[in-house]
Amino acid sequence: MIQGRLRDLAALSLRLSGLDRVGMRNALAIRRTEVTFTFPDLPREFDGYRLLHLTDLHLGLFPGMAERIAELAADEAELCVMTGDYRASWRMSLDRTIALLTPVVGAVRATDGILAVLGNHDPAALAEPLQDMGATVLVNRSHTIARGAARLRFVGIDDRRYRRTPAGCAALAGPHEGFSIALIHSPRYAKDAGRAGIALYLCGHTHAGQVCLPGAIAIWRPRQCATRMAGRWRVGQMQGYTSAGAGVSKLPVRFNCRGEIARITLRRGAAA
Repeated sequence: MIQGRLRDLAALSLRLSGLDRVGMRNALAIRRTEVTFTFPDLPREFDGYRLLHLTDLHLGLFPGMAERIAELAADEAELCVMTGDYRASWRMSLDRTIALLTPVVGAVRATDGILAVLGNHDPAALAEPLQDMGATVLVNRSHTIARGAARLRFVGIDDRRYRRTPAGCAALAGPHEGFSIALIHSPRYAKDAGRAGIALYLCGHTHAGQVCLPGAIAIWRPRQCATRMAGRWRVGQMQGYTSAGAGVSKLPVRFNCRGEIARITLRRGAAA
């Protein structure tokens, strides 16, 4: 209740000041980012492998967002990974979510397909429609991509709740054979993944703050995410990336924090 009133007050303040129009333009100014991670144990067959990372689409908050995301999603990569929060809010119907999400998924051009996990805004009922769209949905399970005898293993965690779950922790615990990448909506499992020997952790959830002061100082920091709000990070030997996400939530604005769709290239070599 209090959060809702504060949100309404913030929305009113933005309208009265005229900043709502600026913030909406900022929200649609989604960028493509190129990120490279280097690993000494990456199989040679996957050197140069590209992942298109989509997260926090939050489709349906205002017009134009789905079309802009679909335009940027049509980027060449070997695999597309989607890490949750596909609809604007819990109030949005499943049919509306599917209608908005279908053209975005259909725009993806990835030779090895699409892997998806659910976020805290996503109902369990969305898993089957995502499968129908052509995505492989990972709910506390793994998926392996082969290049000859080499393997790239992806572990997907059901992160629809606001806490770590026993099933999620068990899925991360392994055992992990070979090179493993975690696809999880939020950074909250980072320590578990690091202990389990995961090489790379990809997530979103934070929106990198969405509304920030100059210098990318986030006004809002979600629980358990304060030290891994945006961009690259490391837990022990594990490397990680928290995307700023493509969409916005609650307020249809961004300030000092651009949305993104990241294309991540895996390279074999000495870790930076």
